[in-house]
Amino acid sequence: MMQLRPTCEHCNKSLPFDAEDAMICTFECTFCRHCVTEVLQEVCPNCGGDFTKRPIRPAHLLEKYPPSTKIVHKPVDIKAHLKRIQT
Repeated sequence: MMQLRPTCEHCNKSLPFDAEDAMICTFECTFCRHCVTEVLQEVCPNCGGDFTKRPIRPAHLLEKYPPSTKIVHKPVDIKAHLKRIQT
């Protein structure tokens, strides 16, 4: 079951279950669209993979399958990330 993490891992922006700008990688690392496109250059800093829009869980399933409340906030070292993806 997808976790639907509540915030961007880099900037800690709130990303509720129905956020249109939530992006995930194959391991469900979660970032806002701004960080993915403008900061991370479309490359996950954790696994090196790409991103896709996070699906929106239908509201009628939220009681049975609630979104995660665990916040993963670990700002990316941008200089190191950009150096890693340019090589």
